[in-house]
Amino acid sequence: MNIKHLVKPLVLVFLILSFSSVSLANSGEEVGDPWEGFNRAMFSFNDGLDRYVLLPVTKGYRFVMPDMVEKGVNNFFENLGDVSTFINNSLQGKIGYAAQDLARVAFNSTFGLLGFIDVASGMGIEKHDEDFGQTLGYWGVESGPYLVLPLLGPSNVRDGISLIPDYYMDPITYLDEDNAAWWLLGIRAVDTRSQLLKQEKLISGDRYSFIRDAYLQRREFLVNDGEIGDNFDEDNF
Repeated sequence: MNIKHLVKPLVLVFLILSFSSVSLANSGEEVGDPWEGFNRAMFSFNDGLDRYVLLPVTKGYRFVMPDMVEKGVNNFFENLGDVSTFINNSLQGKIGYAAQDLARVAFNSTFGLLGFIDVASGMGIEKHDEDFGQTLGYWGVESGPYLVLPLLGPSNVRDGISLIPDYYMDPITYLDEDNAAWWLLGIRAVDTRSQLLKQEKLISGDRYSFIRDAYLQRREFLVNDGEIGDNFDEDNF
């Protein structure tokens, strides 16, 4: 891949961050849901696609796929995710965690047959979960207002911008065969949706508000490495 393809998106990220920081500075500390009208409309659009397309496909996938194979597929994508986690822990200066992430990728990609078997966890190597949005948050970049993205769902200004570098940290990006990449992205979307089926049963009241609040709490939890602020109820989380 040409180096210019890597530099241009990163320049775009920092330009957007610069404009976003000015906007957020003018709005003070309040970074809740000022775009609720737009967000609810986008939420309804995404919810319709999920209900009539992704959810039926996911249920069919779970019906025909043996549990052991389904677990293997999830392990495979988790192993790919460890690559991004390794990079982000390195960017955050968490060298010990980054070494564990690298060890997980090495052991699971070899002894674990490309990650289909999670041998690293059996060896006691801890799994982490980091993305570029968390890296920015670690270095003090505010999340900005809540934002629902088309197709991608709950986000915020910081995490939405971070999708660009996250894209370049994803090993699937570098597959030479485009068809294979699209197939893997599709299967990963179904796998991710499958993992959320149990959690979906917890949703109560206004669906939009519940998912928004859960997302914001979850992101704060991840950015702060499990240390939840006083404004969150740890038991309910």
